[in-house]
Amino acid sequence: MIKRILKTDSDRTTIIIRFIVGAVFLSEGIQKFLFPAVRGAGRFEKIGLPSPEFLGSFVGGFEILCGILILVGFLTRLASIPIITIMLVAFATTKTEVLSNQGFWEMMHGSRTDWAMLLGAVFLLIRGGGNWSVDKRIQKNTR
Repeated sequence: MIKRILKTDSDRTTIIIRFIVGAVFLSEGIQKFLFPAVRGAGRFEKIGLPSPEFLGSFVGGFEILCGILILVGFLTRLASIPIITIMLVAFATTKTEVLSNQGFWEMMHGSRTDWAMLLGAVFLLIRGGGNWSVDKRIQKNTR
């Protein structure tokens, strides 16, 4: 099971996607703690999510942890799953209202970063951490 989670290819360009997705989620997670009224609990309360204080810290913690794991390429596939979940919840809670009130194109414009992060995380779930990752180093050492 762990071999399947760590399995990755030797693609050297995967690091670009890892750095983009990892850096964005690390930054967003930190901001949920630095600016909770705007990025964390306050935002979650504004959009009507339950237990916003808990949820802000919980999501922020996962974004920091998964962002770091993705940046170094350790358990990349596993770390991508909470990121994908976070992005799907973000779409459901923030973009569906824009879609219904302002239309398709406004929703697409407002969600361009969300799409990039979602698809980047899906890419990492499918491909793994790539050549320059801890996953690859572990994979080489277990052969």
